[in-house]
Amino acid sequence: MPEKIKLQKFVDELPIPNTLSPKKRSNTSSYYEVTMKEFSQKLHRDLGPTRLWGYGGTFPGPTFEVMKNETVYVKWVNDLPNKHFLPVDTTIHGSEITLPEGRTVVHLHGGTTPAHSDGYPEAWFTRNFQQTGPLFEREVYTYPNIDRAMALWYHDHTVGITRLNVYAGLAGLYLIRDRHEQSLNLPKGKYEIPLLIVDRSFNPDGSLYYPSKPDQNDPGLPHPSLVSPFDADTILVNGKVYPFLDVEPRKYRFRILNASNSRILTLKMDSGQPFYQIGTDGGFLETTVKINEFILMSAERVDMIIDFSQSYGQTIILKNVTKSASPETTDVMQFRVTVPLTSRDTSSLPFYLGKFERLSLRMARRIRYLTLVRIKDQYGRSLNLLDGKMWIDRISERIEVNTVEVWRIINIIDDDPHPIHLHLIDFQILDRQPFDVSHFQKTGNLIFTGPPTPPNPYEMGSKDTVRTPFGYVTSIIARFGPFTGRYVWHCHMLEHEDHEMMRPMEII
Repeated sequence: MPEKIKLQKFVDELPIPNTLSPKKRSNTSSYYEVTMKEFSQKLHRDLGPTRLWGYGGTFPGPTFEVMKNETVYVKWVNDLPNKHFLPVDTTIHGSEITLPEGRTVVHLHGGTTPAHSDGYPEAWFTRNFQQTGPLFEREVYTYPNIDRAMALWYHDHTVGITRLNVYAGLAGLYLIRDRHEQSLNLPKGKYEIPLLIVDRSFNPDGSLYYPSKPDQNDPGLPHPSLVSPFDADTILVNGKVYPFLDVEPRKYRFRILNASNSRILTLKMDSGQPFYQIGTDGGFLETTVKINEFILMSAERVDMIIDFSQSYGQTIILKNVTKSASPETTDVMQFRVTVPLTSRDTSSLPFYLGKFERLSLRMARRIRYLTLVRIKDQYGRSLNLLDGKMWIDRISERIEVNTVEVWRIINIIDDDPHPIHLHLIDFQILDRQPFDVSHFQKTGNLIFTGPPTPPNPYEMGSKDTVRTPFGYVTSIIARFGPFTGRYVWHCHMLEHEDHEMMRPMEII
């Protein structure tokens, strides 16, 4: 680990990412160009400028704001150096020494996107499209935005180096709006704020630290060698270390994303005041949920209203109370309720948010049982696999378009829960049920040791990423469509994803 740097908390104001403007717009479509480039940015008052890679030369990247059914075309332009500035492990499949290090491909996470524009991990490209991956199809991506109002995010998805590209800064938010959202009279404008939370480690000169080996003294490991997973020691929000935000005593809407490589966040206000959750990964809940704390795995999003109207004069800290949090990673950011009201707060906190179509077991064409397992690779490193299969194994999840399936994900990996993400579709969590792990490992038969528990109230909506704890069968249900083609499903701990914990799936 790098030499510990003590950075003072709450000295930098929370930045708000810019909203992207299209190059062209018609009544039904818009066209954007976004360039990925290397740049330097100050992430804390007392750190030197940090070398980063980012969309549009910022970290996080600019925010897309689009309307439902607006067809968005994006030309993602790679203007990155040929060499990576973070340690590339060339022993990982898809990251061999023969491949260019400055390769990227963009995935719109949570989007209902045609296969050719989904950011398939092998559809990568380099600067000026000089070199492209085996499944590269096009320079301009198409996003039909047929989903309801929701917060998506876009990030790198290159096979073998996703963890490095995202850690370097390649991530940003993408908001879909619709008329229903506008009718709810939620806090908006400067009272709606994105919070993109990540963890990073720094060297004393301000440069990013990312480990080159799990154990520097192990001669049997390649150099560099993947570290799995990696939790860094400093929290940033919107590209600032432990920022503060001056707020008025009124309601605010926060679009919160955990964009960390692997870190689990359990968020809570130190004032004890509640959050009013109105949405999940896939848009609005049916009714508002009042909660005091909630878990966010890597890639999960929540849509929250926080009411500061009774807190004038107070300073409130958003805390991360996850058990594994170190003293450096327990504080996320600070709210200072010190700005007098500029106008009366006329926004609403609705209880009923709209109808939500629930899928039921009787609609399912098929139930799949998929086991999360751990073996060792040729160097003795932990290798986590989906259903015991590697990335290059034959496709086993072939699903007929627009059919409903239940996936029962059986986790026998004894550590943190894994955030499992499926591309193309949103799903609903049915339940989680504990089972006898040792009996399952010996016989392959499930013996449940307790009743199924329903999802937490804050997970009751539409999801694209699910927490799958050890010793539980986590069941989800989804309609697979409306597009056909090759997609992927994977663990969203990026170090796991890069090291084989990703599988193709085909919608036929």
